[in-house]
Amino acid sequence: MDKHREVYREEAYELLLELETALLELEETPDDQNLIGRVFRAMHTIKGSGAMFGFDDIVAFTHEIETVFDRVREGRIPVTKDLVDLTLLACDQVKKMVDGDQIDESAKENILEAFRKMLPDKGQMEETDPELREISHEQPETPSPKSQIQSVTYRIRFRPNPEIFATGTNPILLLDELRALGTHQVKGQTKDIPSLKDLNPEFCYLYWDIILTTTEGINAIKDVFIFVEDECELRIDIIDEEEELQGDSDYKRLGEILVERGDLSADELRKALSDQKRLGEVLEETGVIEEGVVDSALAEQQRVRQARQTRQEKALASSIRVAADKLDTLVDLVGELVTVQASLSQKASTQKDAELVSISEEVERLTAELRDNTMGIRMMPIGTTFSKFKRLVRDLSSELGKEVVLTTDGSETELDKTVIERLNDPLVHIIRNSIDHGIEPPEIRQAGGKDRQGTVRLSAVHSGAHVLIKISDDGKGLDPEVIRAKAVEKGLISPGAELLESEIFSQIFAPGFSTAKEVTDVSGRGVGMDVVKRGIEALRGFIEIASGKDLGTTITLKLPLTLAIIDGLLVQIEKAHFVLPLSSVEECVELTHEDAKNTNGRHIMKVRDEFVPYVPLRELFGINGDKPLIEQIVIAELDDHRIGFVVDQIVGEHQTVIKNLGKVYKDAKGFSGATILADGTVALILDANGLSEVAMMEERGFRSIV
Repeated sequence: MDKHREVYREEAYELLLELETALLELEETPDDQNLIGRVFRAMHTIKGSGAMFGFDDIVAFTHEIETVFDRVREGRIPVTKDLVDLTLLACDQVKKMVDGDQIDESAKENILEAFRKMLPDKGQMEETDPELREISHEQPETPSPKSQIQSVTYRIRFRPNPEIFATGTNPILLLDELRALGTHQVKGQTKDIPSLKDLNPEFCYLYWDIILTTTEGINAIKDVFIFVEDECELRIDIIDEEEELQGDSDYKRLGEILVERGDLSADELRKALSDQKRLGEVLEETGVIEEGVVDSALAEQQRVRQARQTRQEKALASSIRVAADKLDTLVDLVGELVTVQASLSQKASTQKDAELVSISEEVERLTAELRDNTMGIRMMPIGTTFSKFKRLVRDLSSELGKEVVLTTDGSETELDKTVIERLNDPLVHIIRNSIDHGIEPPEIRQAGGKDRQGTVRLSAVHSGAHVLIKISDDGKGLDPEVIRAKAVEKGLISPGAELLESEIFSQIFAPGFSTAKEVTDVSGRGVGMDVVKRGIEALRGFIEIASGKDLGTTITLKLPLTLAIIDGLLVQIEKAHFVLPLSSVEECVELTHEDAKNTNGRHIMKVRDEFVPYVPLRELFGINGDKPLIEQIVIAELDDHRIGFVVDQIVGEHQTVIKNLGKVYKDAKGFSGATILADGTVALILDANGLSEVAMMEERGFRSIV
């Protein structure tokens, strides 16, 4: 049961996020019935699943909220900002219950009491509905034709999967809930029960046929099965509707009903009626219809059945839930396989055995496919993360007395799940800063000719082996003079230092830096943006800031698609090997001693009419030995500039399984990890962004970082 309760918790978190997202969208379009339905279904599923796994507190709490949204579905309660606010508070309470945290009972009761007050009593409904008031006072015994709801009779087949007991579901409870909807007949079918020796006591072999007459509508029936819809075969057909009796009151023949239900095939029916001619033949012989018309009707029947079967199979097999630790173990194993495959390829090329080479090439192909598929499994759309921030923007703008809306773009962009998980905190800090420091109060915006409502925009787009995430606002922008003055005050830069605007903007990432005049609950303590920088650098990414006075600010995060396995360029200096991420490598050129002399000691080279600075890694890393006559420069493209890295030789492309350096080396500048080569030696993975900072120190001379 503990395992199943944990599964419920995972599903509840997803449902709460869906509920929160739907509520925020509903606030913008309060008349959208689809959104109202999404809110109700999410709440109903949280309640129903909670009942199965013993979360009685959640069931009791959500029941009254569900009642309110049932009235919303009926149009008896309008969607207001107060309702959305209250439901979001209820979501927070439910999350605490799911987590098992201590609950403030008085706060919970206050929320429930507020929901109860929203339920219209008879007097309230008479006040809001003139027609109902007139009926109530003048004709209390005669219901209005408008208020009469027609009853409908449904045929329902509920066939649960045999393994449904393993999820904690009791089908009898579902049938009891269904019985409460109206007049019913329930028939349990036992034909699938095997003999005693083949019977598994943990399997459900029964299925049920239900005839239900109700005024509640088909949605009420679907709501009963909403949290087991992926664990059963469910069919709901309307077989009778309440109308004025006209003509014959007879119903379908027995054979038609059995065929319609799927209990009898058309072939079996024809065999049973073999002494009679087929309906199509009779109709053709009598000249009522032509043969082509019958064929067309049969084709329609077959096509619809095939389409429904395909949809059902797709719904049952569309996804599977896998624990994150199992996925991480799979990635680790694939990483080890990549290393072993590299050893096999090296051994095959050394021995020059044609058969062994053929085998190693096949293993290399299969390993590459397995690697790509495994990495694809880890990829997740970033839209889920984006959705979380709508609540943050709504609550924060209300707290600060501002009018701010969040827009998103590129929610379908996929990133490694590890990157997404570690991206949450940096994005929270950036968005909070955008609202607090960037977006002006409504009155100031209006006085400056802007809309009262400010906008924070989140976007994501693929760029090669990276993803660019942009957080932009239409606020007042960054003031370089204010930032410079604060940086001088804190001793971060000297008063006479000549800095580019981008270098001035980068000062906001310094620990303890803040331009806020007073400390608030949101910002002003100088913590946040330094956390952003450390977090993004830990992901092997980098940050760029673009801003203009009254033009807003755009912060761009450039992140790798994955942190597990990358394509790298293996290079060598003396006997040491290093790896540069291939995604940032643009080209490789030669560097002779003569080329180096012609620059008068400056580390710069002209490549196709463009001057490119380079970093001699041998000197930077303090590696002794003689330089080769011709060195190699690996030119990398970093955002808006290019930089070269000088090495002795280039070995070639290399599938790089990234290993962490450990806590001891976490602050080692210029390295993002290590990898194991085919011969068992370790190669350090270079951080091109970190090393590029060395180029700025060229005039002051290089200093070893080891």
